[in-house]
Parts: sequence; structure tokens; C-alpha cells
Amino acid sequence: MTHVETADDAVRVGSLTRSFDGRAVIDNLELTVRKGEFVALLGRSGCGKSTLLRVLAGLDREIAGEVLVPRRKAVAFQAPRLMPWKRVWRNVLLGLPGRPGRDIAEKALKEVGLGHRTDAWPKTLSGGEAQRASLARALVREPDLLLLDEPFGALDALTRITAQRLVADLWQSRGCAVLLVTHDVEEALLLADRVLVMDGGVIAHEIRVDRDRPRDIADPYLAGLRTELLDRLGVEAAEPAEVEKAA
Repeated sequence: MTHVETADDAVRVGSLTRSFDGRAVIDNLELTVRKGEFVALLGRSGCGKSTLLRVLAGLDREIAGEVLVPRRKAVAFQAPRLMPWKRVWRNVLLGLPGRPGRDIAEKALKEVGLGHRTDAWPKTLSGGEAQRASLARALVREPDLLLLDEPFGALDALTRITAQRLVADLWQSRGCAVLLVTHDVEEALLLADRVLVMDGGVIAHEIRVDRDRPRDIADPYLAGLRTELLDRLGVEAAEPAEVEKAA
């Protein structure tokens, strides 16, 4: 993997292949993410979405092809992965080089709305609070690329909406590129500039979401894109209200 500093691109991937036991999960994949762009990645389970994110994060290097990413990058997973024996502020600083001061953690925690939980133990946090602490841990790295792997998947519906809005606000204030891996089509449409569908180890489809934020999924334009994406994913579309009622 190579770190890249270009005028326009935060991520540039060419002819990327990642195989497991002789089977190519990622197969000659091409991807570009521009600086400051918010991209959502959809796909069926097992299609290679999380594998791609791990490659971009530098956590999986057994690859063929070209991967260019910023030196400053951070990742937040679905599981917050907080160390239970460390207070929240110390969790935020985990892995940072040097001897960063508590004030750096406090600033990031305040930014995600957790300034009042700085000294808390992880076991006392709600699911939403733990996920915000994970985001704070990513933000202290001042990333040019923020990688999010199903970060809201374990949250209840109301907490998920709050977390989505927080990520949208952080992206707009920070200006970093974001790649969000998700199974939630509506989430992708509400947050992203561009939505990609991964299938067969490649980016098989993409749409650009030409709507200002904040967005309303009931907007006929977004509803049409939702139907298109669900069709690409092999899912019969239901009305948003029906999905909400079923949940």
C-alpha cells in the first residue's frame, strides 16, 4: 500500500485483488474517492465490502494491485472496541503516537457530544455513547480519510438516526473524505454524495445523489434511487413507511 497526496483524490485503487483459499473476494476492483467526498458502499453479505475497507485501512496487506490512500486515516467499526479497564478519555487516545494530553481527548469527546462522559468507564455507556466514543477515537487522528464499517448496525432506530446526523455534521465540519460500508440503503442515500454497489468482487453500480442536505427519504427523487438500489441488491422494494412499520 502506498500513501498518496494528490490535488483531488483521497483514495485511488487500481486492479485490486484479494483472494482467500484461492477464491477472489475482490477481483480486479477499481475505485476512486475524491478529497472531501462522502461515499457509501452497499452490497450483499459476503460480497467483500468489509474486506475492501480493511485493505484501505492498512489492516489487510495480502493483496495484488494498487492502493493509494492518505497517510492520515482512521477507522470505526460496528463494535466500538473500547478497553473496559480504561476510562473513556484514555480509550480515545489509544494508539496515538507520542504522549498526547487529556485535552486532545476531551476536545474530540466534546465534538461528538460526550464531554460529560470523559471519566466514565466503558461499561457504563449506552450503545450510542460507546459508538460516539469510537468516533472520537477516530477523530483525534485528524484523518483525511474516515472509514466506517457498519458503525450504526447495532444501534436501535432512534439512536441510529442521531448517530447518522452526528456523522453528517462531523463530515461537513471536518471536510475529510468518508467511506461508509452499510447494509442500509436509506442511510446511504441520506448521507452520501455517491452510492456504490459491490457485487462479484467489483464495483458493479454507482449513483450520484444530487440533493442538498438534510435530506428526506420521502423525497420522490430519493425514493426512486432507493428502488433502483434495492433492485440492484436483489431486494423487492417496499415503501419506507412499510419498512419502518415492519421494524
